[in-house]
Amino acid sequence: MITVTSVEAQNRFGQLLDTVQREPVTITRHGRTAAFIVSPQDMEELQAIRRKRLSASEAFADYFAKADAALTPAARELTDEDIVRMVKESR
Repeated sequence: MITVTSVEAQNRFGQLLDTVQREPVTITRHGRTAAFIVSPQDMEELQAIRRKRLSASEAFADYFAKADAALTPAARELTDEDIVRMVKESR
């Protein structure tokens, strides 16, 4: 990945568009990362990964909602400290 300043990016924009077909470009401003330029293919991959992460997160939340609904009244009253103590006792 190459890094250029925002001024360089303005002056070499056409060249950077060619470069991002091979590798992402980091643009800095005042020494800090301000933006990234990526190819359309890289962007599609990033968006697909984001969708998968969201889907997995929703599935995880659904699973725990169902698991919580199945808890017995006694299990609902357990505190974190109770669970830690029980785990330690079982070792």
